Amino acid sequence: MPEIETLRLRLRHFTLDDFDDLFRLYADAEVMRYLSPRTSEQTKNSLCNHIQQWQEHNLGMWAVIHKETGKMIGRCGLGFLADTPEVELGYVFDKFYWNMGLATEAAQATLKYGFWEVKLEQIVAIAHPENIASVRVIEKVGMKYQKHTRYYSHDVVYYTLPRSQWQPDDSLYILS
Repeated sequence: MPEIETLRLRLRHFTLDDFDDLFRLYADAEVMRYLSPRTSEQTKNSLCNHIQQWQEHNLGMWAVIHKETGKMIGRCGLGFLADTPEVELGYVFDKFYWNMGLATEAAQATLKYGFWEVKLEQIVAIAHPENIASVRVIEKVGMKYQKHTRYYSHDVVYYTLPRSQWQPDDSLYILS
């Protein structure tokens, strides 16, 4: 199964051993402000879904490891947007690693994987309009605003990036 390395990060597949780190992230009300904190049971289900997505679709969420510390600092990857065939970019990062460009670095690597390896024609992203940091990441990676809409029972902004408009950065990652 593919792993990705960027300058500062390693994106690898989740294992059941990642439960404690993922639960720490998902239980943090500040980190999950726009996604809702998750219980232990919800985190266990999410972790199993992250693993299953890869087995079924050759895409999913990666555990994001900070290379300098070796710590899992978040998750980033691709998934199916609720009740659609569209593939969505998603990410969550530990608040101690915010405002360092790490979400953008992981998101760029994820887009490259989606376009080059999975051969997707388009990737979408959604965010709460008031989640300025997430919207900034989405825009930095080249996605374009399309509309305000509703997903997951929330009003969101919806962005797209067709493969034809994607600007690859060849130095971005090493696939292992």
